[in-house]
Amino acid sequence: MTAYDAPDSLVQRALDLGRGPTVLIGANWEEGAGEAELASLNPATGETIARVRTATPEQAGRAVLAARAALDGAWGELSHADRGRLLDAFADTLDRHRAELEALVVTELGSPIATTRTMQVGVSIDRIRFFADLARRGPIGGWERHLPYGDGVPISSSHLRWQPAGVVTAITAYNFPLGIAALKAGAALAAGCSVVLSPSPRTFLTTRAFVALALEAGLPAGAINLVTGDAAASVELTTHRAVDVITFTGSTAVGSMIQAQAARTVKKVVLELGGKSPSVILPGAPLEAAVRATVLRFTRNAGQACGATTRVLVPRDTVDEVAAIAREVVDGLVVGDPWQERTAIGPLIREEQRTSVETAVALAVEGGAEILAGGGRPAGVRGFFMNPVLIGSADPEADICQQELFGPVATVLPYDDPADALRLANATDFGLNAGVWGPTGEAIAFARRIRSGTVAINGGGPSRPDMPWGGFGLSGVGRDGGEEGFREFLEIQHIHWPL
Repeated sequence: MTAYDAPDSLVQRALDLGRGPTVLIGANWEEGAGEAELASLNPATGETIARVRTATPEQAGRAVLAARAALDGAWGELSHADRGRLLDAFADTLDRHRAELEALVVTELGSPIATTRTMQVGVSIDRIRFFADLARRGPIGGWERHLPYGDGVPISSSHLRWQPAGVVTAITAYNFPLGIAALKAGAALAAGCSVVLSPSPRTFLTTRAFVALALEAGLPAGAINLVTGDAAASVELTTHRAVDVITFTGSTAVGSMIQAQAARTVKKVVLELGGKSPSVILPGAPLEAAVRATVLRFTRNAGQACGATTRVLVPRDTVDEVAAIAREVVDGLVVGDPWQERTAIGPLIREEQRTSVETAVALAVEGGAEILAGGGRPAGVRGFFMNPVLIGSADPEADICQQELFGPVATVLPYDDPADALRLANATDFGLNAGVWGPTGEAIAFARRIRSGTVAINGGGPSRPDMPWGGFGLSGVGRDGGEEGFREFLEIQHIHWPL
C-alpha cells in the first residue's frame, strides 16, 4: 500500500497523471535543468514519491517569453466567448479526472479524503467554471462601455475598454495546490492574460497535473506554462521585463521580498499572505456551537490555512466552560490515515513543519501558558502528525498569539467587555479572516469594526467562487477570487475622439 488504506490502482493512476517533466514552456515539456533537487513526499508516511531537478532561471525566462508569444498570438487573438469555452472544457477535464486529483492531493498533501473532495478538488472545479462565465461576460458593465458626452469643446465621444493586463507570474502555496492555482490561473486566463505558474516545491505533482489537464482541454500553447523551480528561478519570474503582474500566496516574509523585486520594473503585485484570525464569541452566543465550529475551523487542513481562526476570544467568565467543550471536541477528532472517511486531521506537510509548530507550543508553555485541550502526537501512526492544541493563559502579545504557525494550534484569549474584545480582535498585524458568534444584529455590528477582509457571522456560509479573498495589513495586497480577483488581471483603456 502507498499509504495506509489507499487504493493502490487509483493512487497509481494519480501518480501517473502527476509525474513527468515539471517544466512546460509553450507546448514543450522539459526536465528541470538546475542542480538542486526537489522531493515530493507523502506526509502521511514520510516516503518519497518523486524527485525532480529544479528549473533554471534560463528556463524560467523562456517560459515568460512563451507566455508573451501566446498573448501576442493564438491566445490573445481568441474572442471572449472562445476563452470561456476553453475554460469550460478545462473544468470538464478536471471533473473527468476528479478521482485522480483527489488521490494526488491526499497522497502529496495528506488532506483527508472527506474534505479533499469538496475543499480541495470540488472548489477548484467550481472556480474554473465561474471564471469561464466571467471570460464571456466580462467585469460588471461588460468588456466595453461608453461614457456620457462631455460639455467641453469639441464635443467628443469616450469609450472604455477592458484589456488583459499581460503576462502573469502565479506563485502558489502548498496547502491548497489546486484551489490556489484555480484562483490565480483561472482568473488570469479568463481576463485574457497568459500565465507562468510556479508551484510550491512541496506539491508540484498536483500542480503539474493541473497544467497537464489544461493542455488536454485544448488551451493553446503558451497560454499556461509551468516552472517548478527554486528561489533563483522565482527571482527570474518576478523581475523579468516581460512579466506584467505577479500574484503570490504564501508567507508575509516572502511576499515582501517579491514586492521589492517587482518594484524594479513597476509590476502590479497581488499578495495573499498570512493570518492570525480571531474567532470572537460574544456574550449571548451559543457557546457549545461556537466553540465546536471554531475548533473545526482552526484544525481544518491540519491548521495549514491562512484563514484559520487561531485566536479564540471569549468572555472571561466562560474560559473554563470553553476549555471543557473544546476538550470534548478535540478528543472526538480522528487524527491519522487520510484515506479513512472518518479522519478529520491529516499530517502536516513536512517533519520540519511539525517541529516548528511543536516548538512554538513548547515555548509558550515555558513562558507560562497552559494546554487546555489536546497536545502531543497520535499513537500508532507514521508520518508528520500532531494532535490539535488549544492553549490558555498566554499573553496576547506573545508569539503564540501573534505569529502564524500553520499548524492545528489556537489560543484562548479572555476579554472583559465587547470593547475589550474588539481591541483584542484588531491587536494583530494581520487582517485576513475572522469569525463572530452572537445575536445576528450584534455580531454584524461588531464585524463591521474588525479590520479583516472576510468575517463569518455564526459560521457564515459555504465557500463560493464569487467571493473575494484577501486582507488588511500584513495579510497582503489585492484580492483573489470573485469579480475583484478577476479585475486584478485587467487594465482599462480610454479611447476618445471628437464628433
